[in-house]
Amino acid sequence: MTGFSHEWLALREPADHRARDTGLVDALASALAARSSGNRAQTIIDLGSGTGSNLRALAPSLGPHQTWTLIDNDPALLAVARTVLAAWADRSEEDGGDFVMEKGERRIRVAFATADLNAAPAGILDPAPDLVTAAALFDLVSAGWIDRFAEATAASGALFYTTLSYDGSETWHPPHPADTAMHDAFLAHQAGDKGFGAALGPGATAALETAFRERGYGVRTASSPWRLGPDESDLIAQLKDGKAGAVAETGRVPADVVAAWAVARGKPGTKALIGHRDCLAVPGSVPGEHAP
Repeated sequence: MTGFSHEWLALREPADHRARDTGLVDALASALAARSSGNRAQTIIDLGSGTGSNLRALAPSLGPHQTWTLIDNDPALLAVARTVLAAWADRSEEDGGDFVMEKGERRIRVAFATADLNAAPAGILDPAPDLVTAAALFDLVSAGWIDRFAEATAASGALFYTTLSYDGSETWHPPHPADTAMHDAFLAHQAGDKGFGAALGPGATAALETAFRERGYGVRTASSPWRLGPDESDLIAQLKDGKAGAVAETGRVPADVVAAWAVARGKPGTKALIGHRDCLAVPGSVPGEHAP
C-alpha cells in the first residue's frame, strides 16, 4: 500500500472531519448502541488508521466505553498516533502496550498493531469486533480485496463504516482549459495498483454496497465532499501538486500543460470541491437506509 506522511494526514484532518456525513455517523452510533449492553466496551478495528484521525472524529459520537485497535502498515505513523492522541485526550496513561484515555465522558482504550492490509482480511478481523471502520482507504483497493473483506466482515457479524472514499467528482475554481484532460488522466492513475491490485478508485463505494448487500447487510451511503477555499490554501497546494504528479506519471498530458495547470491552481483564490462518499453497512438493515 502506498504510504502517507503524518504531515499530510495532519493537514487534511480538519477537512476530513468537516466533510463526513453527520447523518450516517448518527445512524452508526444508533446501530452500535443497539448491540451494546451495560458497561461492555464497544470494540472497534480501524484499518489503515494512520495517526488515529478516524478515532478522533468518531469516538465522541460512540458509547461511553470503547476499545479501539488501530491497524496500519507503517509503525512510524502508529508511533505518531500515540503522541497526537495524548494531546487530544483530556487525560491519558499507558497500560502495558495499550493506551488508555478519557475524552469528555468517554473512556477509550487503544491498541496499536502493524499489519499488511493486503493479507487475508479474516486474520486482521480476529477476534471479531463490533465495528470495522476505515477512512480514505477503499478507493485504493481492488474489487477482489473488497469481496474478501466483505466476506470476512460478514462472517464476524461486525458493523462496517467507512468515510471519504473518492467518488471521482471534482470542480476547481476558477476553471482552467486543462481541467478535463487533467481529470481524465488522474482517473486513469487512480485505477493503478496501490498495493492491492488494480484499484477501484471512484467505483469503491458501489463495490462495497454490492458486496455487503449480497451478504445480507443493509447499506446506506452519503456524500462527504471536501469544500476547500482560501482558508485551506496549504491543503489545496498539496492536493494540486499531488494531482499534477500523478498525471505526469501517466504521460497522458503534455508536461508543459501539467505545469501550467499546477501554477494556475497555486494562485490565491483557488477553490476546489472534491467528491467523496461514506458508507455504513449493518446486518439486516440500517436506520434510514432508504433515505435519499
